[in-house]
Amino acid sequence: MAFFRGLSTISKFRSRLAEQTTSLGSVRWLQMQSSSEQDLKSQLKELIPEQQDRLKKIKSEHGKVQLGNITTDMVIGGMRGMIGLLWETSLLDPEEGIRFRGLSIPECQKVLPAAVEGGEPLPEGLLWLLLTGKVPSKEQTSGLTSELHSRCRVPDHVFNAIDALPVGAHPMTQFATGVMALQVESEFQKAYEKGTPKSKYWEPTYEDVMNLIARLPVVAAYVYRRIFKDGKFIPSDKSLDYGANFSHMLGFDDPKMLELMRLYVTIHTDHEGGNVSAHTAHLVGSALSDPYLSFAAALNGLAGPLHGLANQEVLLWIKSVVEECGENISKDQLKDYVWKTLNSGKVVPGFGHGVLRKTDPRYTCQREFALKHLPEDPLFQLVSKLYEVVPPVLTELGKVKNPWPNVDAHSGVLLNHFGLSEARYYTVLFGVSRSIGIGSQLVWDRALGLPLERPKSVTMDWLEKHCAKSA
Repeated sequence: MAFFRGLSTISKFRSRLAEQTTSLGSVRWLQMQSSSEQDLKSQLKELIPEQQDRLKKIKSEHGKVQLGNITTDMVIGGMRGMIGLLWETSLLDPEEGIRFRGLSIPECQKVLPAAVEGGEPLPEGLLWLLLTGKVPSKEQTSGLTSELHSRCRVPDHVFNAIDALPVGAHPMTQFATGVMALQVESEFQKAYEKGTPKSKYWEPTYEDVMNLIARLPVVAAYVYRRIFKDGKFIPSDKSLDYGANFSHMLGFDDPKMLELMRLYVTIHTDHEGGNVSAHTAHLVGSALSDPYLSFAAALNGLAGPLHGLANQEVLLWIKSVVEECGENISKDQLKDYVWKTLNSGKVVPGFGHGVLRKTDPRYTCQREFALKHLPEDPLFQLVSKLYEVVPPVLTELGKVKNPWPNVDAHSGVLLNHFGLSEARYYTVLFGVSRSIGIGSQLVWDRALGLPLERPKSVTMDWLEKHCAKSA
């Protein structure tokens, strides 16, 4: 199992984190763990009262502080840039990208336990970090791996529900159906029906979240093998960690692919709360719908072409470039093809982002993985050329706020290299990963007693009258 990085590195990192506490509030309670400390749920029991008091203090002392102005553009433009949601597990900065509990992706790669020396972080470690704000030890991460294995049993009725669908149904349709079928065993629903007090809601939510995260790879692998491998299923291997076992059940055991899956699951877990899938889960969960219902709703948002389906579109577009122009396409030819795509009224998939204004660090770490493990791959070399060609073209176009590549620009090429070439399935991988971030926040939603979400909507008539009055 995993080793843990040197204590001297950790000591230096702790010192640096201490200096950041004024600008990153969530980092102030981020600590390094020792193997003698408590299990995950016990730590949460200690942390929750402190964070409840913290939220009460923020509300009582700063409840009337304005966080910005709402413009008409925001109302009709998808609420872009509008602050309106509390999301503890991660924060997205337009310039530097995502931070998980205050830690950037490179920092997570340095301090989270890994399965192999110098390798990619284990998703279990990030799950611990998102739930507690603390970096786990090797032993705690290993214990969490074992706990997830103990929770991964999927009832037969789930497979039967999936089998009731046509084999040709989209993988996300089959995956979401499986999640809804899992809901039958919701611990939160049982507790709510028994009259569990509101102060205890987080406990059955935690049980549902952990069970859901543990079972999703089994369901996702079942969908993959059912559609693409003639229904020849591969059982779970309890000797493997979360990411590696998922890869194994899909049918990929190359050690490099195991590392890729650990990286993929880790970097796709969370991207603050405003994106479609995260916001959907929070919204549905605010009605006290259990984590299965909330996450199934999130998956339906993730399946949209403007959200999680984008990683599928990227690989298909790249392959269309190769089919028309060949693998050895020059940069000038590639530039012409990009313009051809844009002039046809389409977008170049994998570039731009609703919040980011620089290259997505999730793209960067995947690029570093490719440079290390598959530098000669033709599609990777094409992706590298696109990195040089596309941003100047989009800048010249003048309509794009962020011309730089996002996470979807790279993931498909990496998966394709190791044999997972079925692009229609890629969003399911995204969904398995995103459960870790969404699930962690759902636990904190209930622990903090966050209320039902109910923003105000207006009509065009109201907007016209209000703006005329303001003028």
